[in-house]
Amino acid sequence: MSSINNKLTVREFTIDDVNFIVDYFYNATDEFLLGMGAIKEKLPKRTLFYDIIYSEVEKKYRNKNLYYIIWLLNNEPVGHSHINKINFGKEAYMHLHLWKNPNRQKGLGSAFVKETLPYYFKNFQLENLFCEPYAENPSPNKTLLKVGFDFVKGYETIPGTINFHQKVNQYILSREKFITLFS
Repeated sequence: MSSINNKLTVREFTIDDVNFIVDYFYNATDEFLLGMGAIKEKLPKRTLFYDIIYSEVEKKYRNKNLYYIIWLLNNEPVGHSHINKINFGKEAYMHLHLWKNPNRQKGLGSAFVKETLPYYFKNFQLENLFCEPYAENPSPNKTLLKVGFDFVKGYETIPGTINFHQKVNQYILSREKFITLFS
């Protein structure tokens, strides 16, 4: 982190956070989205995207399709992590996003991920947490290794509805390793 005076916290998302998440994607430049393996034209209509996320806020953990954790720096929202492909009690797939460039590449991502992981493992009783970042996006790949995820494999796929065909790196953090590292 750039300063020891920074107060880093995380929390579950609320209805008030939905616009932050939607704005992050819709206000991003084409170049930025390409850097994370996404294409603006593949984003759902803004209102649909909002409704999809909004609909998840009040669901019980067992029924969620998406689950977001908001990252705060000095009490200001600066990013988020979320999981999808949730198989309650078994596995989910994590995504991580720092919203603005000045907050990137300062070690914040690793610190935020460490604070976020307990929410995923506890609330969804996960055995395994996966993450599959775009192979050509170095930041999340470095962050995952730094936090303790294990590299599984690299492969080509279209990882999500907003992504193009690309090489991704698959990482895993097992419940057992999570407990060992973070207890």
